[in-house]
Amino acid sequence: MPKNPGKRPGPTGTAPGPAAEGLDARLVVDRGTFRLDIALTAAPGDVVALLGPNGAGKTTALRALAGLTPLTAGHLRLDGAELHRTPPESRPIGVVFQDYLLFPHLTALDNVAFGPRCRGTGKAEARAQAAEWLDRMGLAEHAGAKPRRLSGGQAQRVALARALATHPRLLLLDEPLAALDARTRLEVRARLRRHLAAFEAVAVLVTHDPLDAMVLADRLVVVEQGRIVQEGTPSDIARHPRTEYIAQLVGLNLYRGQADGHTVRLDAGPTVSTTEDLSGPAFVAFPPGAVTLYRDRPTGSSARNLWRCEIAGLEPHGDQVRAELTGELPLAADLTTVAAAELDLHPGAPVWATVKAAQTHAYPA
Repeated sequence: MPKNPGKRPGPTGTAPGPAAEGLDARLVVDRGTFRLDIALTAAPGDVVALLGPNGAGKTTALRALAGLTPLTAGHLRLDGAELHRTPPESRPIGVVFQDYLLFPHLTALDNVAFGPRCRGTGKAEARAQAAEWLDRMGLAEHAGAKPRRLSGGQAQRVALARALATHPRLLLLDEPLAALDARTRLEVRARLRRHLAAFEAVAVLVTHDPLDAMVLADRLVVVEQGRIVQEGTPSDIARHPRTEYIAQLVGLNLYRGQADGHTVRLDAGPTVSTTEDLSGPAFVAFPPGAVTLYRDRPTGSSARNLWRCEIAGLEPHGDQVRAELTGELPLAADLTTVAAAELDLHPGAPVWATVKAAQTHAYPA
């Protein structure tokens, strides 16, 4: 996603060096038996998505950035300024909460004007700025509406306008699309992507939805049990998952083993033939759609990978059927409902699973 670099001129008209701008944080938070310890850096114009399972520490990290949860250790610098001891209300940070938290007794216009008013802007000027932001969000005709009269998508845009109206240097979004239905989510995700593409400061997004993260973010940071387990661009993460959680997130079968040339002997037991030539610890991944199932051992198949398995479960997966298999190699396979019926698949049915070497992807562990 193209970004405006967002470099602000310094006192002499030149842009400050990269070390002075953006986010530089080490967030350490101890909460009983749970410890969050992650490092986050981002340049102006970057959108960073924090992904992870429930309880991984994503929301704790967001609250620590906002100043709502104090740091046990570490630091928080924004554009070179130390913030970890600055009160939340004094930080140049905007927050869009999952439930938006609009003031129910205020109109959309006055909800957006609330931020500038808190920063000392006069009432008339704050309302003028709010009207401009609502117009940018395509909500000018809803300026006088109170939250109960707004749709979920409209409320989300009002909350975003309220956060942006204070001109934050860090924008925090906590599951910003989670409260929307599927149809509204599609439209609002596209709008939010455009607004984030034009945002000149740092944005940090917390989400459990991989599609939201892939569409909205420039960089993904995957957190598990309070630690960063992988980070990179969406394409890097999707192509090179390094944990089972990430593999499930991007829809891949993932295994670890020892590579010797074009063969990887998996920790799970069998070998997998690949097109990559590697040596040493390696991951092997392939999509469920690359798996072909047979009731009898296939003859004449060009697939170099063949395993005897058993159907553990079947469930709808979009317009296909996802089969979970156990046996020589536990894996997931996607097939059409017609193919599942023709194969007479059911839990406990024995099958043979094949995957062509060209459809696998091996990379160093």
